Formats: sequence, C-alpha cells, structure tokens
Amino acid sequence: MKLVIIIGPQAVGKMTVGQELAKITGLKLFHNHMTIDLVGSFFDYGSTEGKRLVKLFRHELFDAISKSDLDGLIFTFVWAFDMKEDWDYIESISTMFSSRGGSVFYVELAAGVQERLNRNKSENRLNHKPSKRDIDWSETDLLDSMTTYRLNSIEGELSGDNYIRIDNSALSAAETAEIIKHRFDL
Repeated sequence: MKLVIIIGPQAVGKMTVGQELAKITGLKLFHNHMTIDLVGSFFDYGSTEGKRLVKLFRHELFDAISKSDLDGLIFTFVWAFDMKEDWDYIESISTMFSSRGGSVFYVELAAGVQERLNRNKSENRLNHKPSKRDIDWSETDLLDSMTTYRLNSIEGELSGDNYIRIDNSALSAAETAEIIKHRFDL
C-alpha cells in the first residue's frame, strides 16, 4: 500500500498532477474537494458541522483504503504549515497507513502567485471543483490565504527519502507526475 500526499497552496496543481499520477501508476486519486464539495452541498465548509463531516468522511475512507488490497492512494491537501492541527492531521493519516505496513510519500508543489491565479481559472479545475467556479471569490481566497497561512514549507522543514519538493511553475502536470513516479519508484 502506498499513500502519496500531494501538498501545496491553492491552484498549484495538486489535483491535476494527481490525475496524471493516477494514470501512470494505477493509484486511486482522492482530491480534497471530493469531500469539501460533497459536504458543501449541505453545510458551509467553514462551519463546525461542515468541517466535522469532511473530517469524518475522509477518516472513514482512509481507514477502509488502508485496510484494503488496493495498491494505494493519492491524496491532495492544502497544508497550513503554521497550524499545529494540520501537522497533527497529516501525521494521523500517515500513521494510519504506515502502521498497517504502507509507505507514505510527500510531494510538495510550489508555483508563483501569477501562475496559480492563471491555473485557478483552468477548465479542469472548474469542472472538478464546483466551489471554485465563483472566480472572484476563489481568487480573493487564494490571495487572502497567502497572508493568513504559510502554505509551503521552509527549507529543511520537511526532508527525507519519502519527500520531494517540485516547483512546477514551468512543468506540465504530466511532466510533474513522471518526476514523482520515478523519484518514489511508484
């Protein structure tokens, strides 16, 4: 069992890279908006009940997958590095898989703000993430989050054989996925 966690700020390309990685590895993709947009049909994601349900659905899915005979999972997540609860969350997911004999890999994507603003309007993103279709709101959220949270790690904060950071500003999603596949022998 392999768990590939793709992290990075909004519109950096996590889902799109995950889609390409799923194609070339056979791993299943679980992008974070699969639960956010599901719950968002009933409760605002920022609400207590919305957050509780997203966390519950994700936990149950991770638990079932980590016990299954699937080859693995790709999960995308916006990690606020300055929030202990996000560190704890990633640790809990990682432990769930590693305690059952799985390998966990961390892929951090980084790209400049203008590239991310351009990607924020991409057809693929808007097709798969209904909550991002309000472009004005989505752009404001992207820009505001940069001043509220630290969404990329600092040098040396994450390291090891199971971690890679890729500036994918000038790379296609397919090129980025190939780098990940070869780096971790997926």
